Amino acid sequence: MASSRTAAVLVLVAAVLCPAALSKPSTAFISMPTDHVGGRIPPVSPADGLAFNFHADSCPQLQDVVRSAVQTALQSEIALTAGLLRIFFHDCFPHGCDASLLLTGDGSELQLPPNLTLQPRALELIESIRAKVHAACGPVVSCADITALATRDAVAFSGDQGYDVPLSRFDSLAPAPSSAVFDLPQASSNAATLIDVFQTRNLDNVDLVALSGGHTIGKSHFSSFSNRFSENSDFVRSLASNCSGDFNRLQDLDVTTPDVFDINYFTNLQQGKGVFTSDQKLTADWRTEWVVNGFAGNHWWFFGQFAASMTKLGNLQGPQGNVGEIRRNSCFVRNGQSIITTTSDEGLSASA
Repeated sequence: MASSRTAAVLVLVAAVLCPAALSKPSTAFISMPTDHVGGRIPPVSPADGLAFNFHADSCPQLQDVVRSAVQTALQSEIALTAGLLRIFFHDCFPHGCDASLLLTGDGSELQLPPNLTLQPRALELIESIRAKVHAACGPVVSCADITALATRDAVAFSGDQGYDVPLSRFDSLAPAPSSAVFDLPQASSNAATLIDVFQTRNLDNVDLVALSGGHTIGKSHFSSFSNRFSENSDFVRSLASNCSGDFNRLQDLDVTTPDVFDINYFTNLQQGKGVFTSDQKLTADWRTEWVVNGFAGNHWWFFGQFAASMTKLGNLQGPQGNVGEIRRNSCFVRNGQSIITTTSDEGLSASA
């Protein structure tokens, strides 16, 4: 009994003298948050108006059509996985998951700097899947839902365990406001900045690290991390050396297994081998460092949390809510617009 009182007094003294000692997780011992009882991550419910089985009756072939199209595309170009992931994030984060990003023409989000390097071939894949789905079921599935499903399937084919996707989104009638698009996280951001901007979307620190783990696949232009070239480390010097001959070359974001969805992104961060500032700085802030270390030591936690965080991201809706239309003729234009598209890296266009 005396020893228990002594321990309690010591804990109280520690809390008074150094409150942070009790609030900061111990990276030596934590591998999963305490609310994930038994290693299970709490499920994320669909947002209002969405349902996991929404198209079960209206388009029972939906899942198979999307999965087959994605698998075929990835067999010829594995980079499409990263392209789809980035499109999904860039669509959802600014103003909700409503395929507003896909709209072309005047005021398009695709014309804004954060979106200039999105993969045209990934955008075109979404449209080609829409055509297949609508041919099978009629125009009952939105481009927003198709984007979410295609992204899930691409990640699963690249090594993830997959996850259920809430459906019944509408397609936006207009692009997101440019101010919202410029809220997208930047590759040069530090952890504190990322934490703040993610909190504005009701995404917490664990979501931030899990979604950053999407960088376990994909490549980047050197301009996205050239701000690091003055840093004094062997790894950064190797990055700078790689692009010294050709600034248009692409750099793998996961320098260990760039085409596999796994936890090596996190072990790379532990070794100081994160490519973006926004990646490496996750180890410099205790609010995110413990999550990096936890994911690096537990791939099942990362896979499960990535699924939960992607569902939370997919639940995002703008202030207008889940309203709009189902684009019938093309994901790139509103219903009633004429379609002018190209199929090259020069991009896509449309006219009224």
